[in-house]
Amino acid sequence: MAALNAWMNGEFVGAWQVNRGTHNFSYAPSWLESEKSRPLSLSLPLTRTLEIKGEVVANYFDNLLPDNDKIRERIGRRFRTKTLDAFALLEAIGRDCVGAVQLLPEGTVPDGWNHVECEPLTEEQVADALRAVPGDPVARQVNEAPPFRISLAGAQEKTAFVQVDGQWCRPLGATPSTHIFKLPLGVIANTTRVEMFDSVENEWLCAQIIQALGLPMAHTEMAMFGDQRALVVERFDRGWMKEGKWIARLPQEDFCQALGLPPRLKYEDDGGPSVADGLKLLSGSADAQTDRTAFQLAQLAFWLMAAPDGHAKNFSIFLRQGNAYDMTPLYDVLSVWPYVGKGRGQLHLRNARLAMALRSKNTHYDIHTIRARHWHDLAMKNGGPFVWEAMLGLVDRVVLALDTVEAQLPQSFPERIWEPISQGMRSQAERFLSEAANVS
Repeated sequence: MAALNAWMNGEFVGAWQVNRGTHNFSYAPSWLESEKSRPLSLSLPLTRTLEIKGEVVANYFDNLLPDNDKIRERIGRRFRTKTLDAFALLEAIGRDCVGAVQLLPEGTVPDGWNHVECEPLTEEQVADALRAVPGDPVARQVNEAPPFRISLAGAQEKTAFVQVDGQWCRPLGATPSTHIFKLPLGVIANTTRVEMFDSVENEWLCAQIIQALGLPMAHTEMAMFGDQRALVVERFDRGWMKEGKWIARLPQEDFCQALGLPPRLKYEDDGGPSVADGLKLLSGSADAQTDRTAFQLAQLAFWLMAAPDGHAKNFSIFLRQGNAYDMTPLYDVLSVWPYVGKGRGQLHLRNARLAMALRSKNTHYDIHTIRARHWHDLAMKNGGPFVWEAMLGLVDRVVLALDTVEAQLPQSFPERIWEPISQGMRSQAERFLSEAANVS
């Protein structure tokens, strides 16, 4: 029987065991008595028996890994894992996961969790690390640095570092990373091949617009390290403690984890969570009205921005002490407006869809077929006039938000990203407000 121990900020939480394909998680009695006690996931509640079995356990841990098979294969080759299942991969890289959990072999403790241990990096060393991310090393050279054992969920190439007094460093020991570095996406092959080599600029711009619209958003910056371009995302699941002496891991999970679903079901049309499922989950939030409203406003913002990736893994909750929870800031928002067209390497507007559908008399995924009345239906069923007024207010702020962001754009920011997103949003907002005037 294989086993990994789960830790949170130096405290033993419990053991994940796999025996003949059956997954089991057992909470430690000491965790139940801890003042930091809380469930590892809403889908893994603290029960009287302290034990949970089955697919829900496997799904929680599977969601800690990238949901891109090619990235998983590279991790397996890099760390020479026996298999590519979640247990084998997390045994290799589970020391720094999304949220607060650390996964360590039995008999290993996270020494040094309450102080910072790291290796300062030069700009060129960061660039080298970024170049190595999409690489496929089978073995390391003798003089190569030890592999950085982190697990970052998602489908995009990324790595992470810790920033200490403005200096980028490689975390060592139990020290967590504080920032995620995302590389350009490149060519996305789905219904068509779309070139997204400028995804760093796109995602940065979307983050600025989301913030300007008044929604909570992860802080992002664009950065160059040598010839390597990256989007640097400040982790909201990390927090400096005790006057900067150590970095805490803040418990959180995405909606797939909270609902006990595997990452392959992140999209609604694949059988994953819907808007209704998200709203039901947020009904239990410590600030339910705020979070349920923000969730609906996020869906509206994604429609305005033609952002198709608002799936269940791109919404998360903080897990507070006891059984309390609330929604995290938004993250991973990217617009397809710059890629809409009928030419080669472009996306036809009819193929641009939301990740979660709007439902009135019919089901609506397609961005170009969704109307103001569909948003009105959503609002009136889930908060009433208060939510509808919030939607109207958000769309009213689009022009001012875009003007504010434009004034702050770097001088070299590509027009090919700014203009389509700006024009697309202005057009959507104008159409929404025109139609909303006739909605009752």
